[in-house]
Amino acid sequence: MLTSKQRSKLKSLAANIQPIGQIGKEGIGPNMLKSFSDCLDARELIKVSVLDNAEGDPKALGHELAERLGAECVIVIGRKAVIYRRSPRKDFDHISLD
Repeated sequence: MLTSKQRSKLKSLAANIQPIGQIGKEGIGPNMLKSFSDCLDARELIKVSVLDNAEGDPKALGHELAERLGAECVIVIGRKAVIYRRSPRKDFDHISLD
């Protein structure tokens, strides 16, 4: 679970990144999960757009995506969800949450 200080830091880092994918009317599929999981391993912090035609509330979809990825939903603003998961890679410059 992220503290409010950690969440705030991640929100500021996410302000400068572009969404890497979209959740559409098909919802969250296995290929999408694999793709987003690979991106989290490479970046630790991703932003995802929820399209207007997606079934469900953007906030609920953001939290569901994070849960299925074993990650944290940092924030959902409008139709954009920010997801964080620490990368298991050893040769990686991890995001410092201190």
